[in-house]
Amino acid sequence: MKWILLLLLWQAGAAVPRSNTPERQFFLYQRSVVPTAAGQNCAVLDAATFEHAAPALRDLRLFAQTAQAHEIPYAITLSEPVQPNVDPARVFNRGTKSNKITFDLAMPHRPYTEVVLDLGGRDYIASATVTGTEKAGETAGTRLGEFTLFDLTSQRLSRSTTLPLQESSFPYLHVELEVSPAPGARHLQFSPSMVLGATVPPSREAQTIFAPAAETSTITQRGRQSVAHFRLPQRVPVERVNFVLAPEYRSNFSRNVSIVDYASGTPASAGETISGNIFRVHVNQAGRDIHQQRLSVPATLGSNLQSSAEVEIAVNNGDDTPLPIAAVQLQMRQRRLCFNASSTDPLTLFYGDPTLTAPEYDLARTIQLGGQTASARIGPEQRNPIYMERPDTRSITERNPELVWVALLGVICVLAVIAIRSSRHLSR
Repeated sequence: MKWILLLLLWQAGAAVPRSNTPERQFFLYQRSVVPTAAGQNCAVLDAATFEHAAPALRDLRLFAQTAQAHEIPYAITLSEPVQPNVDPARVFNRGTKSNKITFDLAMPHRPYTEVVLDLGGRDYIASATVTGTEKAGETAGTRLGEFTLFDLTSQRLSRSTTLPLQESSFPYLHVELEVSPAPGARHLQFSPSMVLGATVPPSREAQTIFAPAAETSTITQRGRQSVAHFRLPQRVPVERVNFVLAPEYRSNFSRNVSIVDYASGTPASAGETISGNIFRVHVNQAGRDIHQQRLSVPATLGSNLQSSAEVEIAVNNGDDTPLPIAAVQLQMRQRRLCFNASSTDPLTLFYGDPTLTAPEYDLARTIQLGGQTASARIGPEQRNPIYMERPDTRSITERNPELVWVALLGVICVLAVIAIRSSRHLSR
């Protein structure tokens, strides 16, 4: 029995060790990385990096191309946004109408999703009705919603003066404020002078940068559906599906989209389904133009797990003519490899050694990206010309755990023979 316990303990300790000592000859893939300036640089990582690197990119290593080939610390950032400045919105036409405060806003020439009003006064609750217009001074247009604003300072609660709009690009907004004293506050009088100004933060959509993960222009018709199919490599993240239409197509439409993904080799019913909608509305109603469209669907797919995946995207056309889809794109939030370069000398990025554990750099915890970050150029993926398999330093039983079970079965057979012989001896 002692032998059996020792063998079981032996096998339980037979784990595959990981290393944190990177050596260039043990990486299967490499790429050149060329800084464009001394100082902080960032290079965009593509889908092939995720496919061929270890899970969570833990084996990425950046080396200088010098005789010492020292390791360069890096940090990986997720979707570093384009951050336009917060723009002011000019307030004009302050007035009153039916006990409501009214005013207009001249908006910046870009899409926006929020407007932050600078309102004077305190202890109030206001209902703001917002209308988008094409001309200054108009009060009729596209209604964008009704929003609640408040200041509960005396109750030691918060204050909110933000209008959370859907993404819009109207040059002017007309706002009507119905203001009342907050519960418990004294009866207060509110006037147009409480509207001090307004600012417009960056659009929420503008704050996310997407990079291509996969693309196809092969669109097939299946009944009333236009279908695109992808085989997505393992570990490649996908967070959005984008549709590219033929440039000559100008019609309005609204189509539901179904996105199904499942692990390769399993039935489609074992996967997940994401629904969405794409549309275009370019119309003139009552002398006013409306221009809105959405050609992408947010879709965080399970395909970034540790297996390849099948992805099927179907556009439901109903009884309408199929959309002229030029391409369907799977997109991921942009990931960048950021590092500090002492010069513009080329570096080499290595990956493809699954035995490595993730590095721990101070830079990953302290990096602060600013406007001076340079864009490094990353070259095409190449196989490492000096690649060799990392030697397996495990014992023979660790490399071949089945030998433990063979030995264990042998011991059991020996014990069984001994037990049989002992029983025969005792029966005499």
